[in-house]
Amino acid sequence: MRFSLGSITTRLATGAFIAHSGIEKWAGGKETAEGMHGMASAAYPVLAEVPPPTFLKALSAGEVAVGTALLTPFVSDRRAGLALTAFSAALMGLYLRTPALHKPGSIWPTPQGIGVSKDVWMLGIGLGLLGSRATRSAA
Repeated sequence: MRFSLGSITTRLATGAFIAHSGIEKWAGGKETAEGMHGMASAAYPVLAEVPPPTFLKALSAGEVAVGTALLTPFVSDRRAGLALTAFSAALMGLYLRTPALHKPGSIWPTPQGIGVSKDVWMLGIGLGLLGSRATRSAA
């Protein structure tokens, strides 16, 4: 078995949420692209070279890919967990590198940071999938 029965509900809920988010971003306009690009390039300066519409499409495609990996039963828990862990680690990096999202000298979110800080649950799920029984027996 490529996935554990215990991971099905977690993978379905998380995968559907992430895939839907990516699909929504695909239709995002100029304002959305500029806003997301601005925050991401402030946290990760290398992204400043990427035009905002291109960045938004790439982010959208990445979210759809991660969501699809989680929703696809023949993708092992380990591979799905690896994709989710990488994606959510990048989001946590964005959160920690953006001072307006957390209180000074703290990891706790400001009201503006709650939308990103809550994504820590995805990091936990990704790490959990990496360590699942199916990961150890089918990897």
